[in-house]
Amino acid sequence: MAFKIYTKTGDLGKTSLIGGTKVPKSNIRIESYGTVDELNSYIGLLGDSFLHNETLEILREIQDRLFTIGSSLACDPQREPIMKIPDLNEQDIALLEQQIDGMNTVLPPMKSFILPGGHVAVSHAHVARCICRRAERLCVQLQQNEEFIEPLVIKYLNRLSDYLFVLARFIGHTLQVAEIPWKPRVK
Repeated sequence: MAFKIYTKTGDLGKTSLIGGTKVPKSNIRIESYGTVDELNSYIGLLGDSFLHNETLEILREIQDRLFTIGSSLACDPQREPIMKIPDLNEQDIALLEQQIDGMNTVLPPMKSFILPGGHVAVSHAHVARCICRRAERLCVQLQQNEEFIEPLVIKYLNRLSDYLFVLARFIGHTLQVAEIPWKPRVK
């Protein structure tokens, strides 16, 4: 039997968390994992725009971790302990830090703020960074609303946005695209 993509259960503006709990589609938990899904898709686009084998391998690993985060956010916190949800761990964050440190060894020091742009792949990395920051803000809002969220999720998203910023610079460096310094207009 083929799996149907539409169920019609969301036609009235509700959806189910993993575990069966029905919530409005405007629920912050839905917004959180929807934004993580958006980020995952954008990272796929980023990988398609910068054909660099080592980077692509890391981006695929990140996409896998984002599915892990999405499944954690999509799960009813009251039922998660009895369900088999993939986990996130400190090694995932350490991988991002290692990648940041490695890219920074070849990058010139920043002397000013830089404007996103200069090449489509650089711009894609900056858009992914912005989406990541939004996902992080939504997850922090979950935490502030005293809804359960695994603390490593917020830490991972924070580090991922740092990684994406450095990756944008690394892409520009690799493609020999000059950074665009921000020159504030002062009266």
